[in-house]
Amino acid sequence: MTARHLVLVTAGLALAGVAIAGYLAWVHYADVVPICAGGGGGCEKVQTSSYAELAGVPVAVIGLAGYVAILASLLVPGEPGRMGGAVLALVGFGFSAYLTYLELVEIGAICQWCLASAVVMTALAVATTARLLAGEAAGVP
Repeated sequence: MTARHLVLVTAGLALAGVAIAGYLAWVHYADVVPICAGGGGGCEKVQTSSYAELAGVPVAVIGLAGYVAILASLLVPGEPGRMGGAVLALVGFGFSAYLTYLELVEIGAICQWCLASAVVMTALAVATTARLLAGEAAGVP
């Protein structure tokens, strides 16, 4: 995969993440029930749990900021942009893994939107790391 392809994949994934996190942030602030396929109330249970906020900030807003920051890293040329994107995505991956653990173990419910975000962040961690390593292997500054 070329460097251009990795940039396009990263941008596409980050935009998907912005859409998901943006929807969940809207759900939080609009105080509405999230739309979930199959019903069951898992999304609502997760979104209204005590874990839906961190230090008073909705987790969805933190995710939204992370996805926007990853997009912004694509505008930074060279290794600093590649490194920044990879670090952000890897931290996001770790945070997503922690939140998925909370859903399964502490909350006892799965939010399909949250799971979709975790999958997107996992793919971003792979794409941004590949982009970083490809740039280093090519000796691109």
